[in-house]
Amino acid sequence: MRRRRHRITGLLGAIALTAAALAAAGPAYAGTPAADPPPAEFGTDWHDPLTAAPPVARPATRSCQVTLAEAQFRDFTPYRGSYTPPADCGAAGWAKVVLRLDGKVKGRQYDRLGHLALGGVEILRTSTPQPSPDGITWSVEKDVTRYRDTLARPQPVEMLIGNVVDDTYTGVIDVKATLTFYAADGRNPAPDTPDRVLPLTSPSVTTPRNTERLLAEVYATGSGGGCEEYWYMTTPDAAPYSCKAADGPYREVRVAVDGQLAGIAAPFPTVWTGGWSNPFLWYVTPGPRAFDVQPVRYDLTPYAGLLNDGRPHRIEVSVAGVPAGQSGWSTPTNLLLWQDEARAVVTGALTRHEQSDPGGHSRWTPAAPGGQHRLDTEGGHRLTVAGYLNTSHGRVATTVTRAVRNTSVHRWTDGENQDALAATWTDEEDVTRGPVTTRTARTYTMDGETTLGAGDRLRTVLSLGDRADTVTRRGGRTVDNSRLDDRYTGDATYTANVPRDQRHAVATTSTRYRLYGSAVPGGCYDRTLATVQGTLTADRLRC
Repeated sequence: MRRRRHRITGLLGAIALTAAALAAAGPAYAGTPAADPPPAEFGTDWHDPLTAAPPVARPATRSCQVTLAEAQFRDFTPYRGSYTPPADCGAAGWAKVVLRLDGKVKGRQYDRLGHLALGGVEILRTSTPQPSPDGITWSVEKDVTRYRDTLARPQPVEMLIGNVVDDTYTGVIDVKATLTFYAADGRNPAPDTPDRVLPLTSPSVTTPRNTERLLAEVYATGSGGGCEEYWYMTTPDAAPYSCKAADGPYREVRVAVDGQLAGIAAPFPTVWTGGWSNPFLWYVTPGPRAFDVQPVRYDLTPYAGLLNDGRPHRIEVSVAGVPAGQSGWSTPTNLLLWQDEARAVVTGALTRHEQSDPGGHSRWTPAAPGGQHRLDTEGGHRLTVAGYLNTSHGRVATTVTRAVRNTSVHRWTDGENQDALAATWTDEEDVTRGPVTTRTARTYTMDGETTLGAGDRLRTVLSLGDRADTVTRRGGRTVDNSRLDDRYTGDATYTANVPRDQRHAVATTSTRYRLYGSAVPGGCYDRTLATVQGTLTADRLRC
């Protein structure tokens, strides 16, 4: 499926896949700047894609590697195989398990989405870079230690990167996925991981009766080539714009338990590697999370007392704001459960459920002659749920409060030869479990404009931000904290509606990934990458 048909954003194809084709992953390998100066414009090859994110930290212990999948994707036929855990690195209590995807592709191809699942549990969701005629390679890493329960047993493997290969789009996506297991020892013990991981393959779920902690992770992506791939730029029906949504661009990913709202979150506004009509922005440095589609996480522990009655219950995921009957979102979900080994049944109850009136409102201001249309959007929602559990170590109360908010200003001209968006999403969450409170404040930003000028020269200027601050306190004293700040800026211009060798494309990009606190070895990671015409011109580490 191609991108939306739209004067600017429909000029080049973007991600193509069915709603079932999924994705996820981690940082690509580090490169070094080229010795030669960058060319005056893009040629037939460029630096292999890479991100500024840190590699997954690995312990210095015995390791074992297992190949999960080796496949060439030409269509929407999934790879299917089998997995057996390694025998020489421990039965299940590993210090770390790292998933790695190595890919290569050459020729011409859209960006594609893919997924990798073990026993129905989604462990990887990723998108692909767009290739050069001469070919590219890339790598993605992800810490998958939390899926220990799934990894400890033989499992069926399914992987799919939906693709189309024909006389025009020639790129065959060739990938290999491996798992590396690191044995635990006295200095590198096995971390606390869920006792059970359940894929939410249907709304009806029966959980273990001694569950004492319950999280849900939702790999929510707007994709599929339609307007929901660009949900943040949709407009109400009355506005003269090519992508419509009756209530505008406000979106919210929700989890319900037995029909009652149990969790809310702001979706991350992922820009794929063909996004904003300009693949030259992304050939070397993808936008935040494009190679690592991280799941939205919800703490559903307040509902554990209800779910522990041994009966099936309904857990459902939805995306608020999507027009009725319209496809475009994928929401594969895993449930992560911790069990009380000293009790066969953990009882409890939900004690509090409060929410504000949910809402997203858009106001369209028509353009004056020769001017720009304007759509102002503002929306938000707040939810608090609380409950307790009678565990073997006493009564434990859990309270979860989450508040999401989105503001944006969308401007465009008739014909959409100018199209601009400035948007901010915030997602703030407080989880108190017993004496411990963890507060996470997330902020996502997007500020960009695409213009189609004289000679069909298309220019896109764009900045993206992914920030999160997390603080954990025990009895009012800070015991842990971390800060993430991932920023991207790009400026790319090319001649549209002509063969590839006549585009005369130029682009500069910069990405900086900073991570501080306990989430990174040494407490500090700070890396900057810069490119000019696909040549890596800077690769700096500051920590």
